[in-house]
Amino acid sequence: MFDLSRSIEASRHSPVRVVFAALAGSALIAVSAKAHVPFWPAPMTLQVLAIMGLAVAFGPSIGLGMVAAYLVEGTLGLPVFSGTPERGIGVAYMLGPTGGYLLGMPIAAWAVGRLAEGRSAFGQFAAMLVGLALIYVPGLLWLARFIPWSGILAAGFTPFILGDIVKIALVAALAETARRFAAERR
Repeated sequence: MFDLSRSIEASRHSPVRVVFAALAGSALIAVSAKAHVPFWPAPMTLQVLAIMGLAVAFGPSIGLGMVAAYLVEGTLGLPVFSGTPERGIGVAYMLGPTGGYLLGMPIAAWAVGRLAEGRSAFGQFAAMLVGLALIYVPGLLWLARFIPWSGILAAGFTPFILGDIVKIALVAALAETARRFAAERR
């Protein structure tokens, strides 16, 4: 029988498993960045859902490694980011309007992984709210290089925050369901 918690603990000690986990997680983040879901007022990707879910499931170190691998892949020019290759690739894309959000992602993954450890669904949701702030703050500050301050919230926050809150609520609910399922199986 597969035991996720035992596998995660073992992966903390095996370099091969850590590398595999980082690459698998980065692939999931890349796929989630390409998935565009119709939503109002703007379409959304599933990137935040993947990053928060991985951080909650695997903890701060492995979650950070997954996001770092994703960013390295993007830096090397692989079309892993939302809107790539159409909106550019590599460092040029990362220095564009969404670069600050990308900068906040590894910080958020580590913080969420640390803050969510051993918490209830509500505690994990709160940890992910902190993670959202750690993505949005550098994202909005970076975006200010490209648009006037008066339009920052309308361009980089308001269209996305509702979808992101829905995504983290979904992660918290799924994590709680998985925890209950695992407890029943013991």
